[in-house]
Amino acid sequence: MKKIGLIFKDTSAKLIKDNFKDANSLFVIKYSGLSSPDLTTLRQSLKTNNSRIFVVKNTVARRALKDVGLDVIIKAVEGPCGLIFAKDEPVNTSKIIYNFAKDHENFKIEAGFFNNQILAKTDIETLAKLPSMEVLRTQLVMALNSPILKLVLTLKGNLRKFVYCLEQIKQKKPA
Repeated sequence: MKKIGLIFKDTSAKLIKDNFKDANSLFVIKYSGLSSPDLTTLRQSLKTNNSRIFVVKNTVARRALKDVGLDVIIKAVEGPCGLIFAKDEPVNTSKIIYNFAKDHENFKIEAGFFNNQILAKTDIETLAKLPSMEVLRTQLVMALNSPILKLVLTLKGNLRKFVYCLEQIKQKKPA
């Protein structure tokens, strides 16, 4: 019969693997010196973005990350670490993490994983500074719409000039 500690470690590793399969991105954070209410605030803000934070022993996290093929990111798992799994786009999650790190000096972003690519701290900060997907889509639509709009306005201006010209000819000719 297995000991309870081993069952807990196996269950935690399985949860990490399952969440990694469902997630689009993964972030490794350090929370040393962070108070419990602050960590709860972070959990709640991540939950609104369809993200989860796991705090487990480093040995369990390393073993689970190795099992899913993330040997490169294992180096970031040192000291009190947490894993954040984001199911939606990583930009919003990275914004939440980045803003939280700005407000709490004990909270540090270590690494991330998105789209089969390891993200350094600077990459995550760059992601956090990007506009949201909705804003980017709006900008794309406006960029695509701009040439068509300019063509319509140009043609409308030429048509208006033509109408003015006809009006002037009508006024110059006697009735």
